[in-house]
Amino acid sequence: MRTPLQEQLLKAGLVKKHNVAAAVREQNQQRQGKAPASGGEDRVNTQQLQVERVERDRALAAEQKALARARELRAQIRQIVETHKLARAGEIDYRFADDNSIKSILVNPLQRSQLAKGILVIVQHDQGYELLPRAAADMVYERNGAIVVDHGRTQASNEQSGDDAYYQHFVVPDDLIW
Repeated sequence: MRTPLQEQLLKAGLVKKHNVAAAVREQNQQRQGKAPASGGEDRVNTQQLQVERVERDRALAAEQKALARARELRAQIRQIVETHKLARAGEIDYRFADDNSIKSILVNPLQRSQLAKGILVIVQHDQGYELLPRAAADMVYERNGAIVVDHGRTQASNEQSGDDAYYQHFVVPDDLIW
């Protein structure tokens, strides 16, 4: 259905019949709420948005996986410490450095000598510290646990580090009580 203006323009020869038909079709589509198909620009934008959404979802999934893995490792370490910890009933204060502070735990003479030899280790557990045997400490090492004192590993690393030969003559005993 043409408007009177379109008819007059057609009779005057200012527009062609197919231009008028295209304009009528466009008006009908606009009335029905159908927008004319636009170029590839909208498609590119939607594809780009989909790609960004997929990348964001992957990043979130990887982050959630890492958090779940960390929680799982902490739970495994907690279980290892709870099942393998030794009783610390003793009368000797065993002092050790944890970060920038000096801590102490009560041990008996046998445990003190085993700590000095590297048979036992001290691990940080919840708010306190616990004694673990070497086998359990190795399991905690595999899971990146917080082992505070391990004289068995520090002696091996000092031997491998190649310290100055002069200072190797001055050995400090591990069982020294301060």
